[in-house]
Amino acid sequence: MPSFEATTLIAAVPSAGVARAAHRRAPVKPPTVKGNTVVSATAALGAVVTGGLMAGVPSTPGVSADAAETALPPANLAAATHPLRVHPVSSDSVVADLGSVAASLLPVAVPGDRVASVDKRDVEALHKGETLAAEAAAQHALAVKEASVLAGGGDLDDWIAVALGKLNMSQSLAAGVKRVIMAESRGNPHAINRTDSNAMAGRPSQGLMQVIPSTFRAYVLPELAGRPITDPVANITAGVRYMIANYGMGTLKSGGRADHRGRYIGY
Repeated sequence: MPSFEATTLIAAVPSAGVARAAHRRAPVKPPTVKGNTVVSATAALGAVVTGGLMAGVPSTPGVSADAAETALPPANLAAATHPLRVHPVSSDSVVADLGSVAASLLPVAVPGDRVASVDKRDVEALHKGETLAAEAAAQHALAVKEASVLAGGGDLDDWIAVALGKLNMSQSLAAGVKRVIMAESRGNPHAINRTDSNAMAGRPSQGLMQVIPSTFRAYVLPELAGRPITDPVANITAGVRYMIANYGMGTLKSGGRADHRGRYIGY
């Protein structure tokens, strides 16, 4: 079977004038090709050259190449002879275009110093919140303890804690206060000294801090003034305020006055 190049088929298609002349000559029957081979090849090339103009030509089994070519309008045949213009595209421009598209899809980066500053503020706020929460919890616990102690409950450590809280003083002073109390009354809120000079004068020292009635009235925390001298919290506030006024905060921290050997000698 003879083979035909697609370009040869297009070039061999006659124009209108040549076709009329061919009808006057004795017809020469060209070789026929079974199937759609020639028509399909011609349609494929036409689609490339004319932008799909020849792609719509139907393919009919058993139709010869001459019949397929003659069925095409002259305008289509003329258009098929136009040269194909191809605009070269450099690989660099394609890579550049792809690079710009890829860059537009990348996530926006946040500078590290901004992220660090935001994280630092978050951590500081968290620590501040934790501190405030701890302080609030401590105040609540102290309020509950205070209510219980003022109602007659608690022990020595509770009495000292409530008294310092009432005085708005640090709980770190509790050790010094406790040392004075243990030296003065052994932790007994109802202790009364009946042998010292104050007792001989008719004004015995009383309570945890062993204060005399006049000292108690002068130094007790005003809001507790209505309580008796033997009230644990009221007695401690009077003794602590008297000690600070007469001997300073240092004496309270150290747990009272002491001799050169470090032995307690009162306040």
